[in-house]
Amino acid sequence: MNAFFFGIYPYIALAIFFLGSLVRFEREQYTWKTDSSQLLHRGNLRLGSNLFHIGIISLFFTHLVGLLTPKEVYHAFGLTTEAKQLMAIVGGTLLGIMCFIGMLILIHRRLSNERIAAVTKPMDKFLYLWLFATLCLGLISIVFSLDHLDGHVMVLLGMWAQKIVTLQGSDAAVIITGVPTIYKIHMFMGMTLFVLFPFTRLVHVWSGFGAVTYLSRAWQLVRTR
Repeated sequence: MNAFFFGIYPYIALAIFFLGSLVRFEREQYTWKTDSSQLLHRGNLRLGSNLFHIGIISLFFTHLVGLLTPKEVYHAFGLTTEAKQLMAIVGGTLLGIMCFIGMLILIHRRLSNERIAAVTKPMDKFLYLWLFATLCLGLISIVFSLDHLDGHVMVLLGMWAQKIVTLQGSDAAVIITGVPTIYKIHMFMGMTLFVLFPFTRLVHVWSGFGAVTYLSRAWQLVRTR
């Protein structure tokens, strides 16, 4: 189980993430959108959207930097493992709660409003629930982190991520063996988001990075029926 889910599955998820996004952009560009519901109902969209996006983007990059930074690097700057663990707990709690509140607002808005619910695709509903469950598991894992403030589990998770990106999947699977189950479930659900990415509205994240290409893009003519 460890060998597959934490030594092989990360590469499957990343392959689907990159190749699936490329295929969708190549073949179905008219589906490359967020299906915004702002025109149907504004309500508390701005509050929920801002809380969610600030929280989720910050969590993504803090996870990315935290996992891929070798302990020798932050030790060189005088930051101990224990201090980094405490920073992760405090920062993760604040950003997680922000994202949690934003998601509650957005989910309630989308499912409680008849007009918005009518145009919400089943895949989007599934995505919201999967994101919400992943976020909740992350918040729950913070409670478990209080039992090992020395940061040894955080170090193991970082070593796992570093082995994955350096294409040492078999070693990564061995490292993850001693990590508590709650973290493994959270990691699996997080990796699965990369699998879901090309098939949902999440593809609009790429547009944020590629917005500069719109400067040279051919203009689009929209005709009425």
